[in-house]
Amino acid sequence: MISPRKTIEYDRYEFQKWEHHDAETIVETPVSLTVNGTVWLSFMCTPLNLEAMSVGFLFNEGIIQRMDEVADVRVCEHGDNVDVWLHHTAEQPTNWRRTSGCTGGVTAVDLLAKPNLSLIGNSFQVRPDAIMNLVEKLFESQELYRDTGGVHTSALSDGEKVLVAADDIGRHNTLDKIAGLCLMNNIWPENRILITTGRISSEMLQKAAQLNVPILISRTSPSSLSIEMAERYGITLIGYARKHRFNVYSNGQRVGL
Repeated sequence: MISPRKTIEYDRYEFQKWEHHDAETIVETPVSLTVNGTVWLSFMCTPLNLEAMSVGFLFNEGIIQRMDEVADVRVCEHGDNVDVWLHHTAEQPTNWRRTSGCTGGVTAVDLLAKPNLSLIGNSFQVRPDAIMNLVEKLFESQELYRDTGGVHTSALSDGEKVLVAADDIGRHNTLDKIAGLCLMNNIWPENRILITTGRISSEMLQKAAQLNVPILISRTSPSSLSIEMAERYGITLIGYARKHRFNVYSNGQRVGL
């Protein structure tokens, strides 16, 4: 298996002198996804929770809806391919589109189409102090980031505690891993909040909607398209969340606006 960390050396110039350092950096590597014996695509990712990422990707793309559709999922001995065998046939999309996701995400979902699901009627509410508390818990869970830097973390919460967390160099991969971990461990809380360190772009919003998450929180900014999509899907979109502040961009009724 491939390690998510790699030992490196570097030289730092500071205050008019050089210093040599040993450190660790995050690993980025291609991992192919094979479905029913056919290679579909390659992820650029951090080699953690690869089974969950593959299953979650198929869920977020609408290929599967339940874990009982999966006959087997396994990472090859070299760690550079994940084999997923389904109980049914699955047609490989012919029109993969490059997304704005870091490390080059892809999707076959039409992000501009009218959504086939809506969270507008979801009445879940959360207090502002609970949002800031969850952001703090997300930061506390970033062990890999503290060791290596350069990695995104996303977490699923029920509004009180973090239930599932995932790390990856690609922010979109973290939400695929969250989906896969939920499917594989049957974790589906009634109330769902997603917290992420990554920017909220259109594909991040789509994956959150696929997970039926009414509240999506990021420590950084949303894109213009993600705000429009959040309004259409009925998702409360929160950005620039810190321990003491946050911005609400859509459906603020869930946090008291």
